[in-house]
Amino acid sequence: MPETVIEINPQRLLTDLRQLATFGKLGTGVDRPAFSQADIAARRWLEGRMREAGLQAAIDRCGNVYGRSPGASKALLIGSHSDSVPKGGWLDGALGVIYGLEIARTCLEQKSLAAVDVVSFEDEEGRYIPFLGVKSFCGVLDEKSLAAIRDSGGRSLGEAMSASGFDGAPACFEPSRHVAYLEAHIEQGPRLEATRRRIGVVSGIVGIRRVRLTARGQADHAGTTPMSMRKDAGAVLMRLANRVLDSFESMAAADTVWNIGVVDVQPGAANVVPAQASMVVEFRDMDAALLERLLARLLELVAQAGRGAVSMELEEIARIEPAPMDRALGGVIAEASRQHGEEALYMQSGAGHDAMIISRTVRSAMLFIPSIGGRSHDIAEDTSEADIVLGCRVLASAVEKLAP
Repeated sequence: MPETVIEINPQRLLTDLRQLATFGKLGTGVDRPAFSQADIAARRWLEGRMREAGLQAAIDRCGNVYGRSPGASKALLIGSHSDSVPKGGWLDGALGVIYGLEIARTCLEQKSLAAVDVVSFEDEEGRYIPFLGVKSFCGVLDEKSLAAIRDSGGRSLGEAMSASGFDGAPACFEPSRHVAYLEAHIEQGPRLEATRRRIGVVSGIVGIRRVRLTARGQADHAGTTPMSMRKDAGAVLMRLANRVLDSFESMAAADTVWNIGVVDVQPGAANVVPAQASMVVEFRDMDAALLERLLARLLELVAQAGRGAVSMELEEIARIEPAPMDRALGGVIAEASRQHGEEALYMQSGAGHDAMIISRTVRSAMLFIPSIGGRSHDIAEDTSEADIVLGCRVLASAVEKLAP
């Protein structure tokens, strides 16, 4: 084992991870959506663990749990989120929070020169607002709109925040204090496992475009209306879907991904010609210019498809810009990985993370460890204990090199 000043306690790390997983436990996973009773209890527990570690901890009104390293004027910030998707995995987000806790605790115990602050951001998964906590932390949240926002069940965010009992002053990024942000996460995909690598360094988090394409025709009896006289919105949309898939395949780069994940046909009866049909197309890449070219091609295809008896429209419903990670910080993580006998794999993240928001404010980097079978956002999500421990050791060695 390589020598390092910051030597974490592997058993304590795993015990904390397993304890956090008892909040909202569901089989081998967790059900811990933002501001649920399980999420609230987990955040209270995290606040207590941070205080026990010697950090100055508090929970702000948005649910962020923030622990400051005492007596430090400069600090690294390590964290992630501890809320989950419904019926989710036990490591998604939680891993990065507990890595931060263990490294900060070890630094204080061993009187390291490194100072580490720890944060668990609220609602990264978007029960109410994707990245609610980190947006608040970075000062880019529209506070005036919060009370009117509701989850899929109709509960307002204002009600949820009031019921949580969290009333602390907003935790905020401090430019004079926070020299960098580090986030560790399970990969949530199969690449590390497939290449037999144990550490990934994230070069950037992809941008996202999401659009809804809607065809509008006319409902008629499917048994009595001749094919040549129909205004079939469903048929037009299905032909358009094939053209979209063919076009994207010809235009895409090596790491571009796209998906048609929502299709709706109305009125939805076997014996009625569809009057309306819609689909949601999402595409992701690190190249913002490529994303715009794909969007322009969609607009062309929609215009062509809407020239007949069926009209077509396109609505852009989500736009997230790519977020490059800091190359120098990534290089430090890669060097720390080699120190532990592993050659890191540089890779993009196709999933969103808190780092993509905070990277606009402070230089940021992400470390990945493998997901067994590439599984995530499901109770089947898991990672070997050996990989969990290795990832924390690598991040601790990176912290040592970056000590402010």
